[in-house]
Amino acid sequence: MKIYNLGSLNIDYVYAVDHFVAAGETLSSDRLDTFPGGKGLNQSIALARAGATVIHGGILGENGAFLKERLKASLVDVSKIKTVKSSCGHAIIQVDKNGQNCILLFAGSNHLIDDAYIDEFLKDAAKDDILLLQNEISGLATAFDRANLKKMQIAFNPSPYRDELKQLPLNTVKWFFCNEIEGEALFGSSDPKKMVESFLSQYPESVLILTLGSAGSMYADKEKTFFQPAFKVQAVDTTAAGDTFTGYFLSEIAKGSTPEKAMETATKASSVTVSRKGASDSIPYFSELND
Repeated sequence: MKIYNLGSLNIDYVYAVDHFVAAGETLSSDRLDTFPGGKGLNQSIALARAGATVIHGGILGENGAFLKERLKASLVDVSKIKTVKSSCGHAIIQVDKNGQNCILLFAGSNHLIDDAYIDEFLKDAAKDDILLLQNEISGLATAFDRANLKKMQIAFNPSPYRDELKQLPLNTVKWFFCNEIEGEALFGSSDPKKMVESFLSQYPESVLILTLGSAGSMYADKEKTFFQPAFKVQAVDTTAAGDTFTGYFLSEIAKGSTPEKAMETATKASSVTVSRKGASDSIPYFSELND
């Protein structure tokens, strides 16, 4: 089983700050670091470092060649990535003294993905292969359509959330990966238990993986619902924690693991990620989890 990840390729500019800048405030940062990022890139690296076979699809700006090299170094198949004469997507990320982050995105070349590119990217995809999608790229409606025609399994991380996502055929999603904000927007409650109830009533054939930060995570499908506690670590930077979770969970499922095993492994991996600085740089290899 192959995993096709049609996702964003970003340059992350990470500013260390005492607190998040407020409206009208001018704030000096303590440090600026530059990292490869984008939810798509992060999730592909997490998948590959977890041991999955992953093919990344995306469009890269001229200033982003090092992003492709970073994917390649983690053994991601980068043969489908296209480079164009445009600016790469980027993110401005504030990380406060408690390790929490807030992110401002510029789409750049990530929004140049069109029907022709998606057709070429999925040309060799087979039934039951997985297509992983996020909401930092253009062409989502076409990606859903082509995946459904090929009878692929769709994994969807609806981030960043916009109401337009509800126009997609979400009933064809196999796995939803949501945090509390995205879950509330899609399923109508801020209470995790009510959120799960609403999800199961709307999408009884789908699976919800709900991440709750330091509180842990929840798994829900029509047969069972269970809670996965978090591992206690000192958080340094929460950037890419959710992406790590997504990649490791899907990798375990592709290997044939149970949902319980997949949730535990994904939680271990994301716990390592939050204890390190940066986005893709912080994602562990599978061999590191026993440490």
